[in-house]
Amino acid sequence: MTRFHSTQIASPIYLRRMLTFVSLQSYIQVKIHTDFATLSDVKAPVVTIGTFDGMHTGHRTILERLKEAAKEIGGETVLLTFYPHPRMVLYPDDHNLQLLNSPEEKAQLLEQAGIEHLVIVPFSIDFSRLSAFDYVRDLLVHGLHAHTVVVGYDHRFGRNREGSHNTLVELSELFGFLVEEIPAYVIDEMNVSSTKIRETLRHGDVAEAARYLGYRYTLTGIVTKGDGKGKTFGFPTANLRVDYDFKFIPSKGVYAVDVLHNNIQYKGVLNIGVRPTVHQNGLETIEVHLLNFDEEIYDQKITVIFKKKLRDEMKFGSIDALKTQIEKDALEASVVL
Repeated sequence: MTRFHSTQIASPIYLRRMLTFVSLQSYIQVKIHTDFATLSDVKAPVVTIGTFDGMHTGHRTILERLKEAAKEIGGETVLLTFYPHPRMVLYPDDHNLQLLNSPEEKAQLLEQAGIEHLVIVPFSIDFSRLSAFDYVRDLLVHGLHAHTVVVGYDHRFGRNREGSHNTLVELSELFGFLVEEIPAYVIDEMNVSSTKIRETLRHGDVAEAARYLGYRYTLTGIVTKGDGKGKTFGFPTANLRVDYDFKFIPSKGVYAVDVLHNNIQYKGVLNIGVRPTVHQNGLETIEVHLLNFDEEIYDQKITVIFKKKLRDEMKFGSIDALKTQIEKDALEASVVL
C-alpha cells in the first residue's frame, strides 16, 4: 500500500500545524487521512482535488456533484488536498499567503457539506516534481483506488501544471477509472472565486463576501490582555489574537458582529485598526466589545462572525466624542440581523 512521503516540508511549524489539523479527527465526523492505508475500506471512492480555500459557492457546486456521483454508484466522497499550501513550499520567502479558511475551519465546512473523507497529502519540493502520469498513478490509482474523479474544467496538476482534463481522460482509459468534468458554464455562472472574496473583504464588504461564500466570514482566536482603555470609558473590549497566521483579515474599520463564546452567541462591535484617538503607535489590533456581557475571558477562545461594516476607523477630537460614536455603533450593531 502506497504511503504519503514528504522529505522537504519547509519548516517544523508547518508540521505542527498539520498535526493540529489531523487532531480534528477526534471530534468531527469527516474522516481525515494522512496515510493511504486508512482508505482501504472506502467503497468506490469518488474523488475531487484542490485546496478549496473559502469553501465558497463555486466549490460547493463541485462538492454537490461529487455527492450525487457517489450516491449513484453507492460510493463514498473523497476530497484530496495538500498541506502545507503549495505556495508556502515553492515560494517560502515570498508567498504572501492569505487564506480564507484555517485548516480547522475547512474541516468543519467539509463536515457541513457532507463530505466523508479528507485526504491530506504533504506537499514538498519532491512532490511538486511528480509528472502528471506519476501523480495519477501514485495518488489516484494506487493510493486512493479512485472509481471516479470529478474536477472543474480548469483543473491542472503535476509538474509545471502539465496535467489537464484531457490527461485524466487518457490515463483513465489506461488505469480504469471514470472522469467527470464540471463544465465552464456551470462554474463561471457562479461568478465567484477565492480571489474575488478576498477583494471584497479587503474593502470591508463582509455582506457581499458572505453572499459569495454562502456563510458569514469568521475570525477565531484567543483573547489577550490589552491596555484596558476601553473599560475606562464604559466599553471594555476583548483583544483577539487570531490563531492562524495565514488567515485573511478584513480591512480596517468598525463592524457589527456576532461573537461565539462557549457555544453562546452574543452581539458585538468590532474594530480593526490602530485606534488613532487613544494611540499613536500605529500598531493594528482587533478588538471586540460584546453587548450585554460582563465576564473575564482572557486566554479563552472566541469566534467573531462578521455581519456588516458600520464605518471606517477615524480619529476623534476627544474621548467623549469617541464614546458617543461607540454608543451609536453599539446601538446599530444591536439591531443588525
